Order: sequence, then C-alpha cells, then structure tokens
Amino acid sequence: MHIDLTGQIILVTGASRGIGREIAKQLAASGATVAVHYSSSSDEAVALCKEIGGKSEAFRADLSDASEADRLFRDVVGAYGRVDCVINNAGIALHSPVERDLDEWVEQWDKTMDVNTRASGILTRAAIPHFIENGGGRIIYMASRAAFRGDSEDYLAYAASKGAMVSLARSVARAYGKQNIKAFTIAPGFVRTAMAQDAIDAYGEDFVLGGIALDRLTEPSDVAPTIVLLASGLSDHATGCSIDINAASYVH
Repeated sequence: MHIDLTGQIILVTGASRGIGREIAKQLAASGATVAVHYSSSSDEAVALCKEIGGKSEAFRADLSDASEADRLFRDVVGAYGRVDCVINNAGIALHSPVERDLDEWVEQWDKTMDVNTRASGILTRAAIPHFIENGGGRIIYMASRAAFRGDSEDYLAYAASKGAMVSLARSVARAYGKQNIKAFTIAPGFVRTAMAQDAIDAYGEDFVLGGIALDRLTEPSDVAPTIVLLASGLSDHATGCSIDINAASYVH
C-alpha cells in the first residue's frame, strides 16, 4: 500500500525531537507539507525542516501559554492558507512525588495539564471551525498507555493528562463526524526518547523491557507509521479509536 499525502498541510506539535521528529519525517516522506512546532529547540526544528524539505517551516510556541497555543494554529494557517490535520504530539512528564511541597506539586500538576491537555484543547478549538469551513480535517492525539493502565506514583499528573486526551478525541469524533472531522488517539508505552530517558534512568532499562512482550524497546519509528496512515484518510472509519503501540505491555 502506498500512502500519498501530497497537498496536505499537517501541523505536528513537539516535532523537533523524539516521536514528533520521526512523525514529521515520515509524513514528509509521504508527500505532506509539515508545520514543525517547537518550544525551545530552535536549531533542531530548523535543521529538521531542511532535512525533510518541501515547504516545511518551523513555528515556535510555548504550549504552557494559552495565548501562544492559540496563536500557533493561526500562524500555520497564515503561512499555508489552511491546515488539513493536527497532530497533538507535544507533551511533558514531570517527576512529582506526592511528598513534594504542595505549592511545587500543584505548579507541576498545572504545567503538565497546560502542556499535555489544555494546549491540545485549544488547538482543537481552533481547528474545528477551520475544518468545518474547509470541508473537514483530522486530529490525532498522543496519549499513553498510562491513560488506561495508570502510571507510577510519581507521575500522577502525566497519567491524568493523557487520560483526558482519550476523552477529548472520542468527544470530537462523536460530535463532528457528520461534518467530516475525524479524531484518533495513539497510546504508546515506553518509547526510546529523551523524555522517556529520565524514567529509564530511574528504573533501569531491564525494568522497562521486563514490562513488554518484545525483546527491544519501542522506537519513534515504530509509532510514526500508524500516524501517517491515520492522517491519510485510509482509516477514517476508525475515528474515535485508541490504538495501543506498547509491545503488549498491558498483557505481558
């Protein structure tokens, strides 16, 4: 099966590193024009745009700031004239044990929700009227296995934020399907990225591998192809679904 995304404008948040970077590369390889969002990794984002070519551009926004999250969508539309798909990939995972001082714990909780959940909601809010006006579109949300099986005691906010992504995607799918708007959720387990490395360092790679059924840790390149497929429109009747990419860590 050949997937051709020629002519599609796709915004990928958190695209300068990790899973987002691989998503952007594979989308571009299928012909899409990728709007590469970044927060602080300017050099990496610019280098990625040069690598994937086409009309890809880098767009900076601090997704913990509601106004910047809203501006990001408008900036991309201003640059390209439209957006066909939004991939809400950006996320943070802050180590925050419950023994931490209340003010600090709440600050970390709020920042996690702001980046992981609220920003996705703001981008969804911006995308829906744009999609309705332009005949439809797709939104893909990056959740986590933590949305379903929970996480460790030090990552309560992360798990809660990812659970919200699942409900958001299902709500969009139910509410706007007749207006040709589709929504999907991807739920990875541990993926070898800089963000996951903190947990790997804390618990050890053997511990991580012991929780999956395969003999190697999931890589970003294992996650991206499914997202390319969903962006293509070839699986639109899967709208509202959540797809696990976690090496059977639920059942192992």
